[in-house]
Amino acid sequence: MPNPLTPPFSRRSLLAAGGTGLLAPTLVRSGAPRLTHGVQSGDVTADTATIWTRSDRPARMFVQVSPTGRFGRDCRTYRGPLLTSAGDFTGRLDVTGLPSGADVPYRVVLGAPDAHRPDGASQEGFLRTAPGPGDHRRIRFLWSGDQAGQGWGRNPDLGGFPIYRAMAARDADFFLHSGDTIYADGPITGDVTLPDGRIYRNVVTEAKSHVAQTLDDFRGAFKYNLEDDAYRAFFSRVPQVNQWDDHEVHNNWYPHEVLEDPAYQEKRIDVLWARGEQAWREFVPVSHRRTGDVYGKFAFGPLLDVFVLDMRSDRDPNPWGWAGGGIRPDGGILGTEQARWLVEAMAASTAHWKVVQADMPIGLVVPDAASNGIEAVAQGDPGVPRGREQQIAWILRELKHRGVRNHVWLTADVHYTAAHHYHPERAAFTEFDPFWEFVSGPLHAGSFGPNALDATFGPQVVFQAVPPRANTSPLEGSQFFGEVEIDPDSRALTVTLRDIAGKSLWSRALTPA
Repeated sequence: MPNPLTPPFSRRSLLAAGGTGLLAPTLVRSGAPRLTHGVQSGDVTADTATIWTRSDRPARMFVQVSPTGRFGRDCRTYRGPLLTSAGDFTGRLDVTGLPSGADVPYRVVLGAPDAHRPDGASQEGFLRTAPGPGDHRRIRFLWSGDQAGQGWGRNPDLGGFPIYRAMAARDADFFLHSGDTIYADGPITGDVTLPDGRIYRNVVTEAKSHVAQTLDDFRGAFKYNLEDDAYRAFFSRVPQVNQWDDHEVHNNWYPHEVLEDPAYQEKRIDVLWARGEQAWREFVPVSHRRTGDVYGKFAFGPLLDVFVLDMRSDRDPNPWGWAGGGIRPDGGILGTEQARWLVEAMAASTAHWKVVQADMPIGLVVPDAASNGIEAVAQGDPGVPRGREQQIAWILRELKHRGVRNHVWLTADVHYTAAHHYHPERAAFTEFDPFWEFVSGPLHAGSFGPNALDATFGPQVVFQAVPPRANTSPLEGSQFFGEVEIDPDSRALTVTLRDIAGKSLWSRALTPA
């Protein structure tokens, strides 16, 4: 537990102060610990947040939180964990006792490993806590996924990862990361000549020059992203809610798979999975209450609950053989325990809107060529639910029978942006209420699409924006993020799909049932 060294806050709102953005670490004496990859926050609630940083050597992590942004006597100090080589000198601290719905300037300070007071290198950040149970304030958040994939890395001609500057301008309360946080299986090896003759220039590092197999390889892929100024600045000011998908480990992986990929000496996916998950937990600000599971629920006042899924860890194998029959007792796409949790948690929710953060789409056909199988949910057969579709059918049926309304599904994964409306009148399976699914990505990767739709749940494309050809580079555009805003008076939820510059491509206001 954090150890507060000074008295707790009053319940008054905190004010954002100047200078709470990304700052260079303070100058410190030679040999003292230094911050290497900035600061981040995540998994905010009405009174807690998880703060992250990394040192260059063993150090004690402290977090200071200030009502004014001036970190003197009016700040509260938490003594955090010891940063050691066992965690690659990263650290996360769950900070408690924060005021709800507040702008919270914070500062991470490093000290000697045995330090009891913060007296070393420091860097400031900013977060916004979730509204409390009775707080009907406006909510705005962003989502997207898919980072540094298909060999498209940090490009100095673009200023690195440019979409983060556009997202920073939206002044979001938080960011939902839909997975593929890194491309552990996607090396970045050098410059690429584009079809129009231009050169896409890549920043290359040793860790990203080959596929990730060792723990240090996976760690290096996270560091590659954090070495971008716009990326680091955005996450120093906007809290994250993270999930993962396949590329944190290997393309289209499923539990117990044995790889046939010739690029790998380690063929056992479970070994790579353990290393990839360790690095993900070391470098992403996920709270310690999510130690056992990736999935979980996050409440944002009376207007919004977010349900974060893990569609990777308990899935059935991908090959086609699973499409014709039933699913394993603890299989499908979520596993029985998680599927039951989702239904029960959504049924118990009193929030006006229930957002399901899914790392894969429901109705888009995503094949797995390596196994001659299916990577996502849709089987490519417009008839009754088969394979993993059976579990989604059970979830949708249960939500209808329990009277759960106003659920919206958000995802990324397919590297384009789209709005899909699902309706039983168009479906082979009809025991569900109409709902929307919105797709947006990539953040910085090759663009593809569109994928075919499977009619089992009656999806209809209302809007989509796709690249002119497969694997379009970020230099050519077709990078996307989504925005959700909930109005406290009308309670309407507005979804806006935006491009790499933040321009609105399509928007729709949804009225709650």
